Amino acid sequence: MYKIQTLNNIAVAGLNRLPREAFEVASEMAHPDAVLVRSANMHEIEIPSTVKAIGRAGAGVNNIPVARLTSRGVVVFNAPGANANAVKELVLAGMLLAARNIGQAWQFARGLQGEDEAIHKAVEAGKKQFVGFELPGRTLGVVGLGAIGVRVANAARALGMRVVGYDPTITVQRAWQLASDVTPARGIDDLLARSDFVTFHVPLTDDTRHMINADRIRQMPKRSVLLNFSRAGIIDDEAAVAALDEGHLYAYVCDFPSNRLKDHPRVITLPHLGASTAEAEENCAVMVADQVRDYLETGNVTNSVNFPEIQLAPNGGHRLAVVNSNVPNMVGQISTDLAEAGINIVDMLNRSRGEIAVTLIDMDQPAPESTIAAIRAIDGVLSVRCPGADC
Repeated sequence: MYKIQTLNNIAVAGLNRLPREAFEVASEMAHPDAVLVRSANMHEIEIPSTVKAIGRAGAGVNNIPVARLTSRGVVVFNAPGANANAVKELVLAGMLLAARNIGQAWQFARGLQGEDEAIHKAVEAGKKQFVGFELPGRTLGVVGLGAIGVRVANAARALGMRVVGYDPTITVQRAWQLASDVTPARGIDDLLARSDFVTFHVPLTDDTRHMINADRIRQMPKRSVLLNFSRAGIIDDEAAVAALDEGHLYAYVCDFPSNRLKDHPRVITLPHLGASTAEAEENCAVMVADQVRDYLETGNVTNSVNFPEIQLAPNGGHRLAVVNSNVPNMVGQISTDLAEAGINIVDMLNRSRGEIAVTLIDMDQPAPESTIAAIRAIDGVLSVRCPGADC
């Protein structure tokens, strides 16, 4: 029986992926094997030593102490792409809100008073101040071509926009998915200089914090639009507001309200709605629940932010999963301990990522506790377990 603790409300569709005959799920429990989380700040809580996996029902992991967990041999999963369509739709809505002055026009209409005839006259007299522009023929710059960025780029092309993209770490999978006529930019500065709209789909790191500052905003065409549905801090809000006040920027649309932004007439702030659809919440919960379950039952790793991808199909043997520092001779030492116990290795797979390595070993017989203890005692081994069954 695996014990799963939830730190937030996780969609029922995801929890239903954890069969009750094998998983106990609760918001309060002692000694959990794994934790499912959405937005709860895990930096400020004590994470029990029994925890083997963290499942983040979303893409970003800023609320999780990944480095600390990695040093303990704890895998951290996320759900990349599960909310991609929801964010894509909001980015498209943001472009339309800005281009057609929807927010300002709505506020104007809500403030109309009097009889209907008077309102109609006021509408005809006032609508000219909200004249906007259309999207076809405009250029959208997309920074970050992951699951969300690729969808945004392709949708913008379908709307008749030109698209310039930049992502030095784009994967082969995403490159295949990207529309062939999306133009690659040579860098951020090149992309900004060519774009009427710019949208960001990158994590917040030391390298991306204030990626867009006053100097870079000056490189953008006059009356361009910034959109940020990624993370607060990627755009320097002070610089963006100054550019709006100067008339250099036309609009700023983001998902992160603040006192500096929320009342500005050329800023549209939304209350972090990027992934706030029932479909996205279910998709994230299902994906991360499946990943955590697979890891606990088989040791396989999919969509981890700190562990290597590793999948070894079960073959009916007795499996051992070892997480260790990525240093020489770890596999040799593990194999030696198994050989000394008279255990034959039926199948084995080793994968590494940065400072972490994972080894999955299928054996012809269970490993005795003395052998597991010997492997656990190897310098550099972070965790040893028998997924899905007792050793």
